[in-house]
Amino acid sequence: MTLDQYRSVADRLLSPFVSLADSAGLSPDGVSVIAFGFAVAAGAAFYVATPLWYALGAFFVFCNGWLDLVDGALAREQDVASAGGDLLDHVLDRYADIVILAGLAAGIDNYALGLAAVTGVLMTSYLGTQIQAVGLGREYGGLLGRADRLALVGVTGALAAIAPGELVAGLTLVGFLLVLFAVVGHVTALQRFWGAWSDL
Repeated sequence: MTLDQYRSVADRLLSPFVSLADSAGLSPDGVSVIAFGFAVAAGAAFYVATPLWYALGAFFVFCNGWLDLVDGALAREQDVASAGGDLLDHVLDRYADIVILAGLAAGIDNYALGLAAVTGVLMTSYLGTQIQAVGLGREYGGLLGRADRLALVGVTGALAAIAPGELVAGLTLVGFLLVLFAVVGHVTALQRFWGAWSDL
């Protein structure tokens, strides 16, 4: 269940946004920084945790995810793809994951659940890059990739704007989302580890 497999479809939709960014004189690194700014805005919106701010947070998450595609496409368009740009993109993506999940957890005042979700997400990403580091290529497989997570956060934020209260077992929609990320994140990390271990 990963949206990353549809990246080629998204790339075809990026053309006008890439042209706009290029015309505005933006660099791929500049787009990456703007995308991170939207992630920070999303985390802050989720921290406020009112219906209006949940809706705004969902919009900010969408902007972060879309610009995360634009920066790579812009680098290819400008023929300036580099190891430095890739490094910056990955670092900002991880910090974006942290601030978004931290905002969600703070908004429902459940920091333990937030910690479990953050570690699951970070371990998933870490395994992807560590597998590459041992020479097996970049690993994007698993139950939930970053595109999936952002889509789920966006949808949950929009739904939380409509139904912000507790549902069952004291958990809100946001609480259930964090549980999902905690469980599936660690399962995906172990899935990637086992696959890579089997290939060594």
